[in-house]
Formats: sequence, C-alpha cells, structure tokens
Amino acid sequence: MSTALDRNSNRTRSFANESANPANTEDASDVSALIARLTAEVNQVACEKTKSIQKITNQMKMLALNALIESSRAGAQGAGFAVVAQEVRNVGQQVEAIARELETQLMKRTGTLMSSIERMTERSRGERMVDLSLNAIELIDRNLYERTCDVRWWATDSAVVNCAAAPGAATVSHVSERLAVILGAYTVYLDLWLCDLDGNVLAGGRPDRFNVVGQNVAATKWFREAHNLRSGDEYVAGDAECQPLLGNAQVATYCASVRADGKANGKPIGVLAIHFDWEAQARAIVQGVRVDAADRARVLLIDSNFRVIAASDGQGLLAERMPLALEGRRSGFYHDRSGALIAFHATPGYETYKGLGWFGAIVCAPDSSAPAAV
Repeated sequence: MSTALDRNSNRTRSFANESANPANTEDASDVSALIARLTAEVNQVACEKTKSIQKITNQMKMLALNALIESSRAGAQGAGFAVVAQEVRNVGQQVEAIARELETQLMKRTGTLMSSIERMTERSRGERMVDLSLNAIELIDRNLYERTCDVRWWATDSAVVNCAAAPGAATVSHVSERLAVILGAYTVYLDLWLCDLDGNVLAGGRPDRFNVVGQNVAATKWFREAHNLRSGDEYVAGDAECQPLLGNAQVATYCASVRADGKANGKPIGVLAIHFDWEAQARAIVQGVRVDAADRARVLLIDSNFRVIAASDGQGLLAERMPLALEGRRSGFYHDRSGALIAFHATPGYETYKGLGWFGAIVCAPDSSAPAAV
C-alpha cells in the first residue's frame, strides 16, 4: 500500500510544475533587465557624446576668441578675419546650445523609460509572488481535502463502528490495532482517536507514545463541532493548534461522526478525530515554493485571524500575527512602510473542502537601496 506521504509528495511535485512555470517569469525578467541595461547604456553614451561636443565647441570658442584678439592687433588688415572669427564663435555657441538641449531631452526621456521599466519589472515580480502564494495555498488545500476524505472514510470502518457502538476490552483492542495499521500506512498523521459522545477517548493508534485513552476532549472546539454534525457526509476541519495530549505538537484536527452501521444517516454513536502532523507537512510545502535567493523571500501560510501558521524560516509559528492589507481583495501585492514587497492569495478551496479563510503569502525583504514607502 502506498503511503499518503508518497501520494502527497508526488502530487505536490506535479502541481508545483503545473502551476508555477519559472521559465516564463525568468524570461520576462531577463527581457526587462536587458531593456533597462540597454537604456542605461544609451543614456550614458548620449551624455558622453554631448560632453564631447561641448568640449569641441569650447575649443572652437577659444580659437575664435584668440582670432579676434589677433585681428584687433592687426588693425584694418585683420578686419575681415575678425568677421570670420565672430561667425565661428557664433556657430560654436549654437552647437553648444543644441548639445545641451539634446542632453537634457535624452536624459529626460531615458529617465522616464528607465522608471517605466522599473515599475514594469516590480509589477511582474509582484504578480509572480502572487502566483507563488496561490501555489502554496492550493497545495495545502489539496492536501487537506484528502484529510477530509480520510476521516469520513475511516469513520465507517467496521472496527471503529463496532467499538463506538459497544466499547469493551475486545473492541477497544481491535480498533486500536486497526488505527495503528492506518498510521503505519498514512505517515502524515500523529495519531487517530476514537471518542464516545461524551468526549472520552476510547482508543488511539499510538498508545505506546501518547497516553490518551480515558482523557476527555469534550471542551475542545473540534469535538463540540463534530458532536453537532448532521450526517456522516459532513466533517470538521480545525485550525492549526498545539495539542497538549500529543506532546504539544502542532496539529490540524479533522473529525467525522461515527454512525450506527457505518451509514451516513445512521444514529451518531461516536466521533473519530485524526490529527494531521501540521508543522512537518506545512513546512515541506512553504519551503518547497520556488522563490529565488535574490528575492530574500519568506513564504507563509496565514489563517483567517492573520496568525502565521507556517513559515519557510520556521519563525513565529502560531504566535506571530501578519495583518494583510487586503482592501477587499482576495489576492494582490503591495509594499509596506519598510519597502518590503508583500504578496498574498486567499484560499480557493478544493472540491468539497471550502477552506478555512487562510492565505498564502510571501514577504520579500526590501532592497536596501530603495526608498521606504510612506
């Protein structure tokens, strides 16, 4: 049996290749860089040539001045030469004026062009980061959609249903063994718990690691919501949180109601809770987003309360808040006061998994040479 991790890894690589084609963005970036470089070179050449013209005209003016001086010394015999010298001087002044005007116009136009290229390049970069933010949140959505399928499927397992209907030493032992088998194949989970309708944990899949049997989880949000599910086709998807009964590990808990005879419309007889190994799996996704080293990017997953729930640098998990300037948008990018580029995209959901209002986000450190936004 292939493991969920194997399937997720293959799907992650496949989806990343489909949704983020770096060749196109790199080509666009290369073209923009080439145009910017050529424009800067044209501007430099224009400045150098106009300065050369000004240098020559200054020499002409100096020669004309010397000629005028010499013609004045020659008296009447130098009068004709003085006229020619004056004309040369006038021509030099005209050439100098044209050269200065040319320099001014060229610098103005090339400056405008370079500014336009910079804006175009920055926009292209921002749009690329938005696409990569979408890539990250879509990958996690697809992953978590599978978790909702898993929990609804396993809640119909005969061992689970039999233990929930008649918990006893034999049924508890059997379901614990069954949950352990599932965990051996699906390595993305920390533990699986079968609970009765009062919130008491009847069995877990890793009793050697986690002493959860007999613990009561009735006060947890995910159990309360699971207790109120209307059918076996529904599920509860919990936010990422630290679970004390699992060594304070970061998990995302998914629940489904266990129903009589394993039927979707049967009488509820228990709750199955599966604890997704959130930190490890989410870290693999955010660290797998294909940003360049030059971007100095931090890839994040952010929940509906703007809490950082995954970060490529491993910092601020479940503690840091990252308020996004959404301005009514589901996706976009902007610069904050420090000049950092922030791109984001809201969860689109996947199939029957509608998402929890999370965001994929990327923060690119500001260029030290760029002015901060105001």
